[in-house]
Amino acid sequence: MLRTFLLYLSRQPGIFRFVRHNGLAKRFASRFVAGETIASACDAVAELNAKGITATLDLLGESVTNEAEARETGRQYLALLDEMARRKLDANVSVKLTALGQDIRDDLCESVTTEILAKAKTLDSFVRLDMEGSPYTQRTLDFFAGRLYPTYPGQVGVVLQSALRRTLDDIEWAIAKGCRVRLCKGAYLEPATVAFPEKKDVDATYVEGMRRLLARGHYPGIATHDETIITEVQRYARAEGIGPERFEFQMLYGVRRDLQERLVRDGWRVRVYVPFGTQWYPYLMRRLAERPANIAFILGNVLRETFA
Repeated sequence: MLRTFLLYLSRQPGIFRFVRHNGLAKRFASRFVAGETIASACDAVAELNAKGITATLDLLGESVTNEAEARETGRQYLALLDEMARRKLDANVSVKLTALGQDIRDDLCESVTTEILAKAKTLDSFVRLDMEGSPYTQRTLDFFAGRLYPTYPGQVGVVLQSALRRTLDDIEWAIAKGCRVRLCKGAYLEPATVAFPEKKDVDATYVEGMRRLLARGHYPGIATHDETIITEVQRYARAEGIGPERFEFQMLYGVRRDLQERLVRDGWRVRVYVPFGTQWYPYLMRRLAERPANIAFILGNVLRETFA
């Protein structure tokens, strides 16, 4: 019932307009979203860089239904890459293929995405393909392997989610190809036929996937706020002689900033995922709807950091 209600709220333009101009809502959102503009996003990255933290910038928006919107999203990413380079920020970008036309036509998506990758190559930058719900998993990997990676192997990587039953096989596939992987748990509500319904299984798959990527992968991103898993990453890396330069921890903007800074002080690499854009309200509502337990997760992390 809560999930249905949150999804309903995410689709109400009247509520969106009200919330976008509500001071309290904007203050709450600013904790997790770096404003609505390229300038505000780059300002947030500059603050992170000053603390020794790198960043991945994501222009919010997904599931576009017309070509003009997909191409405009692509143009925004080109401007973002230019501004990051102009300001000499230590950052790269993440893109959602459904924001670049994946649900419209493959050739449109390829056209927009390769423009972004070509720009990234000229600037010696990197682009991560975000992973969306399980109906897009194979489509995204096929698109990555068949249309992008052969031409831009140094500029593009993928995301894999330990919640999915297939992920350990996908990790072996990615290791064999030598491509960069961000490993996360996954926030999408999925059927039990394709995803583990129990947290313990998601965590166990994450830890096993993490070990494989650290041992044999190409500079993986270990994306988690779970301190138990982070401790295991550190233990495994030390035991296997895997230096901090061979991987990075990744976390969300505004979540466990205390932990992010502590890891950097201890000599580990940390990258923060920084979303921005006008679509912050539907983004936050959909993330909460996909897994309503995220409400407790976010509030718990804010309180933990506040009273640490």
